[in-house]
Amino acid sequence: MSKTAILTVQQWGNSLAVRIPAKVARSARFKVGQLVEVSARDSSVLIRAIGEPRLSLAQKLAAFDPDRHGGELLATVRVGREAF
Repeated sequence: MSKTAILTVQQWGNSLAVRIPAKVARSARFKVGQLVEVSARDSSVLIRAIGEPRLSLAQKLAAFDPDRHGGELLATVRVGREAF
């Protein structure tokens, strides 16, 4: 389902900007940290998602599941028939 909005172009430093409303962003499946490509043709501007959003370290740690990812990388005791 496509969403549209009528927005006002604002000054942002030496650039121009518009905010993407939440409904439009959800419809486009944009997320915080998402890389986008912005292109212009005549008087139209197209914003297109590129790849997956980049996650911060805090977001990566919050998504980490020890049961799914195997827990500790280095065991502190011998496992199985290991001999040192």
